[in-house]
Amino acid sequence: MDVLMDSLKVIGRIVTILPFLLFIGLYMGKRSIGELPVFDFLVVLVLGSVVGADIADPEIDHIHTVVAMIAIAVLQKLIIYCKLRYRKFGHLVTFEPTVVVYKGEFLIKNLKKINYSIDNVLQMLREKDVFQLKDVEMAIVEANGRISVSLAPERKTVTLSDMNITPKEPNYEIPLILDGEIQEEALQRLNKNLAWLQEELTAKQVKDKSTVFYAGVNSKGDLNLTIKGQLKSGVPPIFH
Repeated sequence: MDVLMDSLKVIGRIVTILPFLLFIGLYMGKRSIGELPVFDFLVVLVLGSVVGADIADPEIDHIHTVVAMIAIAVLQKLIIYCKLRYRKFGHLVTFEPTVVVYKGEFLIKNLKKINYSIDNVLQMLREKDVFQLKDVEMAIVEANGRISVSLAPERKTVTLSDMNITPKEPNYEIPLILDGEIQEEALQRLNKNLAWLQEELTAKQVKDKSTVFYAGVNSKGDLNLTIKGQLKSGVPPIFH
């Protein structure tokens, strides 16, 4: 009998708490769900813990959960107000945007600072329909972890349909060296060998593959490099 009563209590809490959770989510705003900066992520995490504990444990006083949810929502609103009102405070509770690619080259120091790998950035660029690093004028990892990409000026063109031009074969870039390690499987699939790669590196005045942070070849056979230790000048300072 006790088990049945507890089960009915849990079902009743689900029915009552989920609509209230929806109301709280709508009150907190779209940015808390869509962007998830670090503070908003913690808010969602705490909300989930509070609601989960309330639903799973019939011994918890239901009204305390409601009060906790209201307090969390109000605190989140207060923090957002302070972030908008006081810029210095905003810098303390969020991440700064970070430039990770500039003029077709990785900024190695910035990648390490935010703990992003080459694969992370390449994947995010592909999701932006960018398949060649050299096409990127600047790529920025924003505070919410997403990437913003500005293409090189010569790549910013009108659509082919606007000019009544038949599309050409797409061009893309395949990584061959990642942080000094040769991707031999990629070489094999391209019907290339180590001798060819060494010849290309020598043509680029690179003597040791271990000094190469990234090397990628496009479908035309052009090799794009980022060398370790080379500091790129003229990187725009991007801040909030």
